Amino acid sequence: MLKSILAISALVLSLATMAQADALTAFDVAEDHTRIFMADAPLHENGMPAHGNAFISQGYIYPAGTLEADTTGVLEDGSPAFPDLVLGTWTCDGYFVGEGANATAGVWIISRQVFAFDDGDTIITQGTEIVDTGVENLRPITGGTGDYGDIDSGVVQTLLGFNEHMAINATFRIADEDYDRASLLHGHDRSTSAASYMEWASGVPVGSANLSPAS
Repeated sequence: MLKSILAISALVLSLATMAQADALTAFDVAEDHTRIFMADAPLHENGMPAHGNAFISQGYIYPAGTLEADTTGVLEDGSPAFPDLVLGTWTCDGYFVGEGANATAGVWIISRQVFAFDDGDTIITQGTEIVDTGVENLRPITGGTGDYGDIDSGVVQTLLGFNEHMAINATFRIADEDYDRASLLHGHDRSTSAASYMEWASGVPVGSANLSPAS
């Protein structure tokens, strides 16, 4: 009886380990220009969304390395350019802030992002987005399910660029304990703790993200 219990426990542990190993730690997103919806106001004089304009957008999740700055990840009709590579759906909603869509540097959006993978797992992040291309930006993970249900970390978002339909291409990776957050502070005090930075980035207190490098 004891041997059976131990065998079952070992099997459960093995399956759990395999599932965790299969969890993605990096992925790309191609925004679908046919599923971008913005409020009628407020707008800048040039018609671009201004501070306070609300929006919702969706796109396709691809394996990391699929997209570059100008890769056409979404076809003109809104279908995925690489249908066999689609891993799930990305949904983003929030508000333009600061100079909004006229921004050329720094924070332009406060948003919530939901990564819904086709296997049923999800990741939810909330925080700032910066308009600078090629610059990493840390967002706290505020929720998750499946393989991502117990992650106490953040997601690093890098804007790759805008495709021919003026929708974004971005790459994401889950930060680990060795992540060098110093490069993300954008001129802020580099002695700031990981917890304080996460609070600053998101606008809400989220507690420690356990991202500090090992001493």
